[in-house]
Amino acid sequence: MRFRGRRSGPAEIAFFGGNFLGLRADRIRYLLTTASEWVHRGELDGIRFSTRPDTVAAHTLDLISAFPIKCVELGAQSMDDDVLRWSQRGHTAADTTGAAQLLKAKGYEVGLQLMVGLPGDDEVRLLETGRRVADLDPAFVRIYPTLVLDGSPLAMWFRAERYRPLTLDKAVDLSMKVYRFFRQRGIPVIRTGLQASEDLAAGRGVVAGPFHPAFGHLVQSACYLAAVREALRRRPVLRDMIELRVHPKGISRLRGQGNANCAALKSEFGFSEVRVVADSGLEDDLVALPGGRIIRIYKPSPCSRPRVGFS
Repeated sequence: MRFRGRRSGPAEIAFFGGNFLGLRADRIRYLLTTASEWVHRGELDGIRFSTRPDTVAAHTLDLISAFPIKCVELGAQSMDDDVLRWSQRGHTAADTTGAAQLLKAKGYEVGLQLMVGLPGDDEVRLLETGRRVADLDPAFVRIYPTLVLDGSPLAMWFRAERYRPLTLDKAVDLSMKVYRFFRQRGIPVIRTGLQASEDLAAGRGVVAGPFHPAFGHLVQSACYLAAVREALRRRPVLRDMIELRVHPKGISRLRGQGNANCAALKSEFGFSEVRVVADSGLEDDLVALPGGRIIRIYKPSPCSRPRVGFS
């Protein structure tokens, strides 16, 4: 765990992939005691973990209070009680709200994890989940598409035709809508899509569902396409060729994977060519259209709040 050379920023030990506060009390103490040694020596900056909302209670927070924990991530997945029940999550939206409030009262940074494409979910329910999550004012969110993993109840439902996973295009579209909403509300989305692993990359264990190793890039590209489309529909550009300028970091997001965004704009608006040009004078989430028009991909909503270092 020691860094080679100089660290570029803060670093924490993270306990992910499980339900941390659902472990036995002695196991929690052992893991946190061991991790704390690295923090006390100054080699790392703190500890974070993920847990179910219904494991956050006064007695579990008392158990962890003496340790240098910076952040707790809650596996909310949805804020719709019907979706949670149909997915057999075993907790409610009220559990998530209560857990977030308890953690904030103790001074912890709180992140929320959501899933797109759960049983019974749809666009209306998902966007309402987004609104309810934003109202909890989390420090950040993560968005994951629902995959059907071998050996899971979801796999049994899939084979029995009780559950139909989202297509990749639909998962990207829904994720884009909630992603843009959070960004417009000033809430960072620190991950969109599952972390690629050897098993996922090779397709092992995934029975069905919208897995893509660059899912996050697809979602951000969809955000750029949606924003440009909206601008061109409001004020069409009556030219054969259109030039779009964007910060160099946004070139691939604006073009889309395999230039898919350029192709979509040509098809819808009749351009013979869509030229994407780098312009380092623009902010990261701005796109300059012909005629001096500049659009912001994640235009802040009236409810958004300022965040230091957030663009």
